[in-house]
Amino acid sequence: MIHTTIDQARKYCNSLVNYSRRKTRVVNIGDVPLGGDNPIRVQSMTTVDTMDTMGSVEQVIRMVDAGCEYVRITAPSIKEAQNLENIKKELRERGYTVPLIADIHFTPNAAELAARLVEKVRINPGNYADKKRFEEIEYTDAAYQAELDRIREKFTPLVKICKEYGTAMRIGTNHGSLSDRIMSRYGDTPLGMVESALEFLRIAEDLQFYNIVLSMKSSNPQVMVQAYRLLVQKLNEENFQPYPLHLGVTEAGDGEDGRIKSSVGIGTLLEDGLGDTIRVSLTEEPEAEVPVAQDLARRYDHRKASIVIPEINHYPIDPFSYTRRHTDEVMNIGGHNVPRVMADFSMKEKITPASLFALGYHYSVPLDKWNIADMACDYIFLGDNTIDFEIPGTLGLAQNHTTWLTQKNKPRVYPFIPAKDYYKGVEQSDKLNFVYACLADVNEGLIEKLNADTTAVLVIDTYNDHGMPEQRRLFVELMEHKCEVPVIIGRAYRDLKSELLQLYAATDMGGLLIDGLGDGVFIAAENCGSDKMVNETAFNILQATRTRISKTEYISCPSCGRTLFDLQETTAKIRSRTSHLKGVKIGIMGCIVNGPGEMADADYGYVGSGPGRITLYKGKEVVKRNVPTPQAVDELINLIKDGGDWIEVPSGISTV
Repeated sequence: MIHTTIDQARKYCNSLVNYSRRKTRVVNIGDVPLGGDNPIRVQSMTTVDTMDTMGSVEQVIRMVDAGCEYVRITAPSIKEAQNLENIKKELRERGYTVPLIADIHFTPNAAELAARLVEKVRINPGNYADKKRFEEIEYTDAAYQAELDRIREKFTPLVKICKEYGTAMRIGTNHGSLSDRIMSRYGDTPLGMVESALEFLRIAEDLQFYNIVLSMKSSNPQVMVQAYRLLVQKLNEENFQPYPLHLGVTEAGDGEDGRIKSSVGIGTLLEDGLGDTIRVSLTEEPEAEVPVAQDLARRYDHRKASIVIPEINHYPIDPFSYTRRHTDEVMNIGGHNVPRVMADFSMKEKITPASLFALGYHYSVPLDKWNIADMACDYIFLGDNTIDFEIPGTLGLAQNHTTWLTQKNKPRVYPFIPAKDYYKGVEQSDKLNFVYACLADVNEGLIEKLNADTTAVLVIDTYNDHGMPEQRRLFVELMEHKCEVPVIIGRAYRDLKSELLQLYAATDMGGLLIDGLGDGVFIAAENCGSDKMVNETAFNILQATRTRISKTEYISCPSCGRTLFDLQETTAKIRSRTSHLKGVKIGIMGCIVNGPGEMADADYGYVGSGPGRITLYKGKEVVKRNVPTPQAVDELINLIKDGGDWIEVPSGISTV
């Protein structure tokens, strides 16, 4: 493991434990300034064809009425860029002054026109001045410099226009759409993403243009978080201006998957004080994205630690790459085991076999056996409850210590012991003991006892309003004392709507899991929704952090004016046929701009290539072109079968 000193780690944030938002330049975007002391702004992107003026205007109005502060509109060619003027004029006549952002791909002349018409342009350095052929090229330093000179020549006119018209610019790198030149030198890495943006930023600063926003987006929250952190460190190291950041997990998908994946990436960075504007990319109507982004941003309006967290003097985690913390193996927890999921049944009045259905266990009376789903929890915390029936063989139970003393002879039942009682030396299981602790409970005496105990698993909790950093501090305390006890991350929530629970838990736990911290998760949710939803949220957080894969992953773009088919309908159709393919990643992209590069690490891709036509990919390779849309889903299934990743749906199991 790389050991990063606190000074190095802090190059990407002000503090690892005490909330402090990064201070940036103010970027003027119309009459809604970004960065500095301004609030975290919320934005989204239209999905209507840009040439449909009235359709675009009506959708923008719905977005603004939902709370959208910036609206992005695609301008893939000159004709769309020209029509931005008509859209803007109609909006202004209706009294809507929302700043408009032109989204540019491939076409510098469209960007140069749009920069004269709207408040901001967004370019992707991976395809603004480069074409992507997935070729690996050996560059001499001279040849590489010649490429940079070519980029400068293409990019300079846009910078000069932005300066003249007071237009802001977002330099937005996307993982998977890096140019062949960057890929050849840096690989498909966070460093490659950062360098791709910095090449353009150096040109802009040479031309004294600073009205710039930066982004590092990926469909993989791990990569996204690492790239933003590295970007900030590089800005500081190379004495760039402190530019504001646009945060987003691209192609996050729809429903709870899209919300949880977005929260893991965006929330992790917001916790560290990074981020000045956010866009939650969902395969839904754009106005549905806005309240999700608002809910994420609102948590930081008055964020501060309610309990003082001791500063970290030495951070034993590399924040720019993933390495899982090394821990001992206690039964099936820690070591090389996937993170475990613990469910909370401590407040149940009565627990029956039917109660376990919500947790992924289905009892068949005729067969007298349990059927175990992919998202079946590993442990249940019962509190003082007891169970009077035979539980599934893969399930373990945890009970409060005094209750466990009366149940200790039952199989797979283990004590849940508060740290102070554990330290005193109460009776323990000879197999597994859950030790419950907050940061205040952790001292050298407790750590010494944990180090000597081969049966202990720490279940951590927090009552701090700034809870994730407090739990991060607890992990650092363990690592500084070379304590390799497995840790289950516990968080308690109360009286939240289901969607808020998903967003908050994904932020609070995801930020630790992204850094390789945690051997399991335990969500205690009182009056926050169904047991099934809470259990699935835990598994979805692990899936989003790529730490435990339990189902098919869909990398689905959020639709825009370039989209060549109904993304929501098509995504639902593909889900209905493939949701049983555990671990398979399927990219569903509305147009060639968002594929194949934007699919990043998808195993299979379904990409719009023309009206009524689909191109199918295996990895980044085209397998079939111009497949008629009515046959395209069937052809995708055949491609998955040919690739050896298809399994038949088990009898009696629905994939819907």
